[in-house]
Amino acid sequence: MGVVFEILREAGIRLPRPVGQAISIVGALVIGESAVSAGLITAPMVIVVALTAVSSFVIPSHVDSGGILRLIFTILAGFMGGVGIMIGLVGTLIHLASLRSFGTPYLSPLAPFSAPDLKDTFIRVPLWAMFTRSRTIGWHDPQRQEFRLKPNPPSEQANETKD
Repeated sequence: MGVVFEILREAGIRLPRPVGQAISIVGALVIGESAVSAGLITAPMVIVVALTAVSSFVIPSHVDSGGILRLIFTILAGFMGGVGIMIGLVGTLIHLASLRSFGTPYLSPLAPFSAPDLKDTFIRVPLWAMFTRSRTIGWHDPQRQEFRLKPNPPSEQANETKD
């Protein structure tokens, strides 16, 4: 089903825009229904491939690692089922934790864990509240700005000097 999806996607790209989209949608419906009716695949397989196809449109097309990961996870799931998927997830997480970009861990501050640096991980705090740099990048000069420097409206004196 993954190969069929890739063929339909390539056909949709190569044909003119209105025709390509229509052929991709109709082709997916017809091929999916025919394959289920013939007993070649099960209905849950069609649902999983459809969800994968829809979610692949979220990621920009220039990111090819998604296709490679999809193939690896499909092979692992085919041979080992849910255990294979878990092995693939753990392997991907270990790989991401071992990466470094410009000397900084890729998953920083989650791996290695640094509680003070979590202030900008899940919820963005205001810039004036982030007065220190992350420990992984700012260990030479940890202070980013003055302590609790809140933004203020411009003063009248500053407006008069501009005129």
